[in-house]
Amino acid sequence: MAHAPQQKIAATYYRGGTSKGVFFALEDLPAAAQVPGAARDALLLRVIGSPDPYGKQIDGMGGATSSTSKTVILSKSRQPGHDVDYLFGQVSIDKPFVDWSGNCGNLSAAVGPFAIRSGMLDPERVPHDGIATVRIWQANIGKSIVAHVPITNGEVQETGDFELDGVTFPAAEVKLEFIDPADDEEGAGGSMFPTGNLVDDFEVPGVGVLQATLINAGIPTIFINAQDIGFSGTELQDAINGDAKVLAMFESIRAHGAMRMGLIKHIDEAAKRQHTPKVAFVAAASDYISSSGKAVAATDVDLLVRAMSMGKLHHAMMGTAAVAIGTAAAIPGTLVNLAAGGGERASVRFGHPSGTLTVGAEAKQVDGQWVVAKAIMSRSARVLMEGWVRVPC
Repeated sequence: MAHAPQQKIAATYYRGGTSKGVFFALEDLPAAAQVPGAARDALLLRVIGSPDPYGKQIDGMGGATSSTSKTVILSKSRQPGHDVDYLFGQVSIDKPFVDWSGNCGNLSAAVGPFAIRSGMLDPERVPHDGIATVRIWQANIGKSIVAHVPITNGEVQETGDFELDGVTFPAAEVKLEFIDPADDEEGAGGSMFPTGNLVDDFEVPGVGVLQATLINAGIPTIFINAQDIGFSGTELQDAINGDAKVLAMFESIRAHGAMRMGLIKHIDEAAKRQHTPKVAFVAAASDYISSSGKAVAATDVDLLVRAMSMGKLHHAMMGTAAVAIGTAAAIPGTLVNLAAGGGERASVRFGHPSGTLTVGAEAKQVDGQWVVAKAIMSRSARVLMEGWVRVPC
């Protein structure tokens, strides 16, 4: 019996922020995968090693966590005023689907470097030494991101002394601006707050009535108070990810929140939309020990936040959820803002399982509606491996 050889596809394996993913230039993909559809999804699933009933992704590039089961497709931008189009695919670990419903804020830090290294940016825009500004069109959500990428001797600088909690080694700082991060396409009326309220009461069967801030900024996110679900906000992954009952509770909150936000029309649709919305729980600042053993003092942060991603507690914080946190913190009266002490603020420093993170946001009211011009944070990125991935035909 004859067996076909594996396909050989140019790819780069990047760490961006606290995530890792396989990056492709659109033109390097097989013709059938250069357009959205089943062929593209099947290819990316096989690259990552999904679906894997063992939950390990041994036969692929995935790392068996939501942070490492990611793919990115980039091309020169078709959007005026932008350099590169960025499409993100969150690959399910144990199920046969790729979720295209949102962005990855962490991998956004690697988009500018990849674009420069791949020749997608006009060479005249890349200084010999200094900062290259890359204008990114985030195609999943139709938003702009501006990446400020350090350049040394005409090449992307990857090493440096910028430290990011959740990443073991320091690297070069990449500053990101998420322009107009509120989602104006999804949810009721396309509002940052799809229900029209800063805080809602909504009933979750088996859980009860919860207070929640439902926000579309960076990524659709459901914020709830930690104490309302029996937590302190200092939890690490082991306290949650091994408890099937707790995980089921969070999934129920997520699914019913998605309904309330207008992201799905029927509760059953939530199972095929795992990437969005996110669920995060907040609490006032408190002392705790991070997952690395580092002590975080209450005086080091404004509040505590823990977030769920693809059904598990995230080991640090998703970049897009950080945008949601910064945006909500800047708006007086949201649960995030109240947990941080209330009042007006231009930035917030929050504690997550791996340490702390600061994110800024510019919020103001226009005609009675809250708007955010941009959210700002710093990440780092570096190439882990480059060459080709091989995929069975």
